[in-house]
Amino acid sequence: MRYLVRARLKSGCEASLLRSVEQGTLGRGSVAEGEYLRNMAEARLCDDGTARWVEVCYCPTPLEEERPFWEEYFDLTRVQDAHDRRRCRDHNGEEPWACGDCDCTARLEKKLEDSGKPFLQSLRGKCAKLSPG
Repeated sequence: MRYLVRARLKSGCEASLLRSVEQGTLGRGSVAEGEYLRNMAEARLCDDGTARWVEVCYCPTPLEEERPFWEEYFDLTRVQDAHDRRRCRDHNGEEPWACGDCDCTARLEKKLEDSGKPFLQSLRGKCAKLSPG
């Protein structure tokens, strides 16, 4: 299933999140570890201060596996179905694991591109301002 995630970066977590993304360690130990890096690469920082991204998740409870990894850095403010579950080929049993290559993710991320600014670019700018020197 695909979810639209809205999250607010926790104060003081900027540098550690950026470091984990740049070192490729974000989500290490999770079955979905590569998804975390993809999410951050595609995330957008919106005018309300939330980061938004499309998350592919196969858990019976939305973000059940991912939540502890995200909550280290973010307060998840909203996790919603990205489209009608009845049309999700993985969820309805038509095609197991279909979400990984489904074009719905690409369409939703394309729509997000038109909102806000690239999250990682904004995070790098904020970290640069925070570091001494």
